[in-house]
Amino acid sequence: MEPSELAQPDNATFGEIQVILSEKRTALASLRTGIAVFALPLSVLSVLIATSRYYSMGNVMPLLVPLLALCLGLAVLGAWLIYHSIRRIRHYDRVVRQLTQKYRSLAEFVDQ
Repeated sequence: MEPSELAQPDNATFGEIQVILSEKRTALASLRTGIAVFALPLSVLSVLIATSRYYSMGNVMPLLVPLLALCLGLAVLGAWLIYHSIRRIRHYDRVVRQLTQKYRSLAEFVDQ
């Protein structure tokens, strides 16, 4: 039998994995927020396109330019949140995988 199979996790290890999983849950919430922030400009732009026959571009240009700049900013923010969250989630998955390989008895409690 390998030494890693004999190693038993202690309370500190259980606490560490709980913290890692809660951080992963926070990253998933950030991912959800990023998706919502990214989808908002797309829905605003689709409404503008759908209602474009009811207004003249020349008349609404002073309102349209700031709105498009705001939509671009929200799309960039949403994309950054999604990218950052995915990186964090992958990092936490690697840490959990390392812990479950070190302590085989943890594998039954943690779904991968």
